[in-house]
Amino acid sequence: MKILGIESSCDECAAAVVEDGRRILSSVVATQIPFHAVYNGVVPEIASRKHTEWIYGVVKEALDKAGIGPDEVEGLAATAHPGLLGSLLVGLSFAKAFAWARSLPFIAVNHMLAHLYASRLLGDNPEPASSVPANRAEVPYPFLGLLVSGGHSIICRVDDFDDITVLGTTIDDAVGEAFDKVSKYYGFGYPGGAVIDKLAQSGNPDAFRFPLPKLDKGGNRYALSYSGLKTAVINQLEQFRCKLAAPACLEFGNSAVTELPNSTAGAIEIARREGADIAASFQKTAVEILLRSLFRAAEDTGLKTIVAGGGVAANSYLRARLAEQRELRCIFPPPDLCGDNGAMIAGIGYRYLSRGDRSPLSVTASARVGGFRRRYP
Repeated sequence: MKILGIESSCDECAAAVVEDGRRILSSVVATQIPFHAVYNGVVPEIASRKHTEWIYGVVKEALDKAGIGPDEVEGLAATAHPGLLGSLLVGLSFAKAFAWARSLPFIAVNHMLAHLYASRLLGDNPEPASSVPANRAEVPYPFLGLLVSGGHSIICRVDDFDDITVLGTTIDDAVGEAFDKVSKYYGFGYPGGAVIDKLAQSGNPDAFRFPLPKLDKGGNRYALSYSGLKTAVINQLEQFRCKLAAPACLEFGNSAVTELPNSTAGAIEIARREGADIAASFQKTAVEILLRSLFRAAEDTGLKTIVAGGGVAANSYLRARLAEQRELRCIFPPPDLCGDNGAMIAGIGYRYLSRGDRSPLSVTASARVGGFRRRYP
């Protein structure tokens, strides 16, 4: 069964064709990063307008790459929530119109659940077992899910493709949001997650010892928080510099430092090194916040398999830290399936449609999903 999946929840206009819920026949992602980079963040109005301009071409390209025509599509799936409302409506409306015109079954899906499904997808040339488990498509339920993106940070128990129990989530900023805000403040670039990950490769992760949040008041061992870390990195940087890390001496971004170098070349090098150290130390702490709660959940539930999804799941430090956990089986989608994409929508859409589920064409988009955010305590 060939399913056409459409994803437009934020700034990626994406479409894909997936066969029988597993094999990716095509996946096209048109990124809007150049249009939002100047603002260091997604502008909802620009995003929805670009989706309107691009959706037809992206879907046509996905069908062409899959080698099929519109008459060979057997079902439609589209993101309905969560996300930017204007962006969601573009992809959802296109998918409903396509389904109505050809009398095809249609399903509206939660794209956070689709992120968890992404690790089950297989392309024409699956990744080698050394980088991603070759049998990831056969991961049995239940397992722990780690959903990490710009809008969500969720640790959950997963009992089926559409059955999750949220164990812990952020009480303020999501982890991806914290990456973006720190990157914007220091002028590292956009999108923050990818830029900081790359910059951190040449930095010292022990140059700054940023604090971990204490969330014992509510008794939730799995709660997450990034507001305090963001404040420490942006507003209180010098309080957390380790004594062994020599102070830099230049104004880097918006942070003042103390010792003037003797040459322009020296200034550039110190600024580069200072920025890399900030990025590496921030990234290390951000990931450790996630892992502290995740490992608690693994201990308490006895579940030894962890499946990650979402844009932050592409982070190299997160992947490396989880790879060190020999007692846990940690599964990631390939990097190109961590961000928003149509293949994960088509894949999980197949599971719904093959079960007989259908969405009415009156279904509409919603920006939020209940239960994915919690107050503290």
